[in-house]
Amino acid sequence: MVLTKMQELEISLAGKQRNLPDSCGLGPAFAVIGGKWKALLLWQIHQAQPCRFGELKRLVPEISEKMLIQHLREMEADGVIHREVFHQVPPRVEYSVTETGADLDYALGPLAEWGKKHQTRTERDKGERKHGDRHSVLAD
Repeated sequence: MVLTKMQELEISLAGKQRNLPDSCGLGPAFAVIGGKWKALLLWQIHQAQPCRFGELKRLVPEISEKMLIQHLREMEADGVIHREVFHQVPPRVEYSVTETGADLDYALGPLAEWGKKHQTRTERDKGERKHGDRHSVLAD
């Protein structure tokens, strides 16, 4: 049986797919928390639950209203937050973290700790380089 180059490539890629992030669980996890704001929103809702839309907007003022709405919808669809609508005047909506969302938030804790250490280390290294550069200029 003779394989075309395309068939050979497809077979090769199929074998490599076992090594992609999906096979270790990172792909599906990042699909849920990917983006600039989702992990922060999850953490904020988990801390202040139940949390209303306006409260989230105040807690994360840098996010646009469009992105906030989009991320909340995606997170609800992924099952990490629950949206409850209270039919009253004026209408009220509250967001809370589901059990799955709480598990995800706890799993992100070690990643947040790593981020703090990394930020401290990089800031220290930048300071040392800046300080070291002054010494090299003075030595010349």
